[in-house]
Amino acid sequence: MDVLTDPVFLSRVQFALTTAFHITFPTLTIGLALYLVLVEWQWLRTGDLVYFRQFRFWSGLFAVNFAVGVVSGIPLEFQFGTNWGPFSATVGNFFGQILGFEGTMAFMLESAFLYIMLFGWKRVGPKMHFFATGMVAFGSSLSAFWILVANSWMQTPSGGHIENGLFVVTDYLAAVFSPDLPLAFSHMYLACLELSLFVIGAVSGANILLGRNVPFFLKSFKLAALAAIVVAPLQALVGDANGQEIGRLQPAKVAAIEAHWDTNAPGTGAPWNMLAWPDPAAEDNVFQIQIPYALSLLITHSPTGEVPGLKDFPKADRPPIVLPFYAFRLMVGVGFAMMAVMAWTIWEWRRGGLTPERAPGRRNLFLAWGLMAGGAYLAVLMGWITREVGRQPWLAYGLIRTGEGHSPVGAGAVWLSLGGFVAAYAVLFTLFLHFMAKQLRKGPNMEELPPPAHARG
Repeated sequence: MDVLTDPVFLSRVQFALTTAFHITFPTLTIGLALYLVLVEWQWLRTGDLVYFRQFRFWSGLFAVNFAVGVVSGIPLEFQFGTNWGPFSATVGNFFGQILGFEGTMAFMLESAFLYIMLFGWKRVGPKMHFFATGMVAFGSSLSAFWILVANSWMQTPSGGHIENGLFVVTDYLAAVFSPDLPLAFSHMYLACLELSLFVIGAVSGANILLGRNVPFFLKSFKLAALAAIVVAPLQALVGDANGQEIGRLQPAKVAAIEAHWDTNAPGTGAPWNMLAWPDPAAEDNVFQIQIPYALSLLITHSPTGEVPGLKDFPKADRPPIVLPFYAFRLMVGVGFAMMAVMAWTIWEWRRGGLTPERAPGRRNLFLAWGLMAGGAYLAVLMGWITREVGRQPWLAYGLIRTGEGHSPVGAGAVWLSLGGFVAAYAVLFTLFLHFMAKQLRKGPNMEELPPPAHARG
């Protein structure tokens, strides 16, 4: 069947596009919320007005991202009913509960305190306002946790079995804390923090280069840089551990990500394909640039560790190869580039280049931060593509195939909804850019004072 008339493929494209659009907003709000907690805590601790004004400026950007994230996220869950009804009918007694927890425990908590955080300065005292900010940050993080619970269960279904066409939960905690969850959540959460820190640093760096409120933005740049110095290497370590875990739980996914066709013989190491062009029909790579033993070292931490090849798996159970292969390498490449920029930042800081007088002259450094902010979004999207495309041909890995979980809707209906989503999201993105640009042009109000109840004598 032609992919343009295949409703299963088109539904996958629709979900991928709506997810790719939506995911860019909560990844930023998660990290921005924690940054707001930090600067408000510093404001309460020191009484330094720069921290109050930091909160006021960055909370405006948070609000715009939060609003678009909410509007773009709702259609994602609806698609489980419209496009993936049989899947929802089979696993809804567990999967639906998890998505419900995300809505009632996380999103409602975050939303309930958001008004106080943004507009409650004159209505509540300092401690209550700080508590509200903390609850917004906690709610956004809790939302990420429940979403990863649902997705990790799809990667490694556990805690039950299918009986008479329904997933029967026998161990609820095992289902919630599936084998994939700990490292997958850690990896994604660190990605949210890393993206947020580089966006804060990039926005700050752009304003420094323009000579706008240099001391103010140098403060936010340094706070972001200090945190990124820790988060960037930590993300690499967690990513390495996650790769080993995937090799154990989903060996076919690793084989696809690495275009690795033949299991290495005992006593020999599996080479790592730094670059390749896979040919699934020939079960080989058209060309490849390899590093001997490297794949065994990466996956097993042994130079001769066994790494199963794609030929070990039936063709019907093999994931697509080209897309996850290159998506993974883009993600990893951005990660290493971020660590290089962090090393450069440390070097400039140590030699005195990040003072209010000298910082505006560090054009290349701040341009690199801007590039890495865009790279962070790219890395998140490439990581998600690697994770989701690598799970194919399964909706729930080893349990429900993608085709089995699709609703009986035709290609025409999916094309119609897909076109509607593209048009609606184009309008939404235009509005997002407008309001973000408005906030950025406005900049921080350097004359703003806190309400009397929050002022420090």
